[in-house]
Amino acid sequence: MKTLLTFLTLLAFVTPSFVLRADDGQKSANLRAILVSASPKGGETDRRLAPYEATLRRILRFESFRHLGEGRATLAFPGEASLSLGQGHSLALESENAKGGLRVQVSWTEGGRSLMRTGLVLRPGVPAVLGGPPQGKDGEVLAVIVIAE
Repeated sequence: MKTLLTFLTLLAFVTPSFVLRADDGQKSANLRAILVSASPKGGETDRRLAPYEATLRRILRFESFRHLGEGRATLAFPGEASLSLGQGHSLALESENAKGGLRVQVSWTEGGRSLMRTGLVLRPGVPAVLGGPPQGKDGEVLAVIVIAE
């Protein structure tokens, strides 16, 4: 179970709304990513995570969630972007055109150490959840929510 939770990648397949940049006509998507601590113990979930709590509970099967940090980036496609989530965590994103959406390769690092590399197909407003490594004690794990806005 610990191994499963450590590098669990449960994705809600989501295709962002694309905007045309006026300067060069290139398509892009605005992305938001949130770093979360998930705990198997009951407790109050951070109010900032209320819109995602049901999704987090369903996918991660934990009881409470804390907001640890977040970042935003505009990702052109094809193109690359990176964002800092706080606490030494960051995401590097590489996009490519795909039928019906935006395919994104995501590399999640902490202090330069690779935690995960995976692919997503993003759709607007639907969160994709990346389950990550254990954090500290008491069975808590890290997770990242990625939302195309």
